[in-house]
Amino acid sequence: MNKTININLGGFFFHIDESAYLKLKKYLESISKSLSDDPQGKNEIIADIEARISELLSEKITDARQVVNDQDIDDIIKIMGQPEDYSDGEETFKETNYSYQTNYNSTKKLFRDGEDKILGGVASGLGYYLNLDTIWIRLAFIIFTVFGGFGFLLYIILWILLPEAKTTAEKLQMEGTPVNIDNIERKIREEFNNVSENLKDVASKASDKFKEGANEISEKFNTAFSGKQKKNNGFQEILDVIVSIIQTFFKIIGKIIGVFILITAASVIISLIIGGFSIGSIEWLNVDENFLHYPPFFYDSIIPSWLLTILGFILIGIPFLLLFILGLRMLSSNIKSIGKTAKLTLLGIWIIALLAMIFAGLDFATSYVQNGEITEKKPLQITANDTLVVKLKNDETILFRHNLRRSSHKEEVFINGKKMAYSNYVKVDVQKSATNESYFIVTKSSRGKNKMNAKSNAEQIKYHFTIENNTLILDAFYLTDFKNIWKDESIDVTIYLPENATIYFDESSKNFLYDVENETDIYDTDMANHHFIMTNTTLKCTDCEAVLEDKNEINI
Repeated sequence: MNKTININLGGFFFHIDESAYLKLKKYLESISKSLSDDPQGKNEIIADIEARISELLSEKITDARQVVNDQDIDDIIKIMGQPEDYSDGEETFKETNYSYQTNYNSTKKLFRDGEDKILGGVASGLGYYLNLDTIWIRLAFIIFTVFGGFGFLLYIILWILLPEAKTTAEKLQMEGTPVNIDNIERKIREEFNNVSENLKDVASKASDKFKEGANEISEKFNTAFSGKQKKNNGFQEILDVIVSIIQTFFKIIGKIIGVFILITAASVIISLIIGGFSIGSIEWLNVDENFLHYPPFFYDSIIPSWLLTILGFILIGIPFLLLFILGLRMLSSNIKSIGKTAKLTLLGIWIIALLAMIFAGLDFATSYVQNGEITEKKPLQITANDTLVVKLKNDETILFRHNLRRSSHKEEVFINGKKMAYSNYVKVDVQKSATNESYFIVTKSSRGKNKMNAKSNAEQIKYHFTIENNTLILDAFYLTDFKNIWKDESIDVTIYLPENATIYFDESSKNFLYDVENETDIYDTDMANHHFIMTNTTLKCTDCEAVLEDKNEINI
């Protein structure tokens, strides 16, 4: 029958055999003696070793009623190693000959690094786990945040789920280093050295400040007892107070500016994240393009629209990201700079995006420098004493218009699943035919990089008309490729009539007549619903008495 003992090891309770307890006790005492020559951090090293042993025992003891035996302690010592492997202590634990396994437990574990963090230490922990420089992990989060919208959300999720590496054992596991006595001791001494160096720097700065203060006090003391400049002491004190007030005022102003910069930058970044996430989700889910609203010139650039979108996010996002960090640093001096490497990397990416956007802008600017026209001539069976009726109509299945009128504005529509631009910029004019023939000419105009490109764009404009008996029915709209939405395109319809031929303008043509000359200078909108006969020079109204009377009254 073996006697069992309850022990508290690293904050956990264990039931352990008396012989196993004595073995563990001798092992810990041997480790403690091996550290006696250099007591720096000794207690913390022992505490971390106990915590690691407790962790290993917890993995082996799955039932709270299970008792730790000699074999369990032997297994732990194999993992942790012998004290004599690292230090020549006065007494070493040699009860059993154990082989030290250097590669045991060298598998990395994912933690957050609280010692190298800007927000939560997620990027630094991933850097250790993936064996990458932390700057690239942080840059990846920024890119996924700006362009995909999910980088920030992923960071928050990892921040919540991943534990922070607080103990020495956890820090070693984060680095992928075996957790044994040697590495625990080395890690703790490194931390003590870092703290010592920081304390030396602080002490040096404090000493310098103390010397400066002592010199200042000495100067004031000498001045006070030398009898010199006594009259100026009061003025100097007042001046010091004023300077102090001014400095405090500017510090407050700086904090206010920092808050303003922080709020502005955060608002823009959040807007970019939401916008990028929305656009990215729509594209990935293959949702109808009607939900996407890119700037029109994106559709006629040699650079793909998706790349232009990314470049736009970069141009806006990077400056505001740096402003966000600046605002944080203005509010708190504890916020670290992102580092020279990160700054240069972001600057390089931003310059590349800027140059690409400038190139796209120049390419767009040259896409409408030349004007091109395509004309189409159609005969009309109208002779002297005949009457031509002119009507305009809209296709409401494409786009409903409550009130048809000429407008250069373009709207996007979908024809058989293809995005097109719809416009009512149609102009109708009437002139005297130089011959006895009646006809009309449809002129399509557009712009392009050169004459040939402009004519090609004009030729692709879709415009229809029909002739029914003596009625000319013109479309009140035209369709063009959406990429040409800013090409100043238009449709000009000019009707040529012989002398003594009559034309009647239907009500639908009211807002599409364009500077039609007539003898009495009747306004274009007033010519609708009236008959005009072609004289030897121009049109003459045959039933406009009421219109002419109203015009004369206005003139009077």
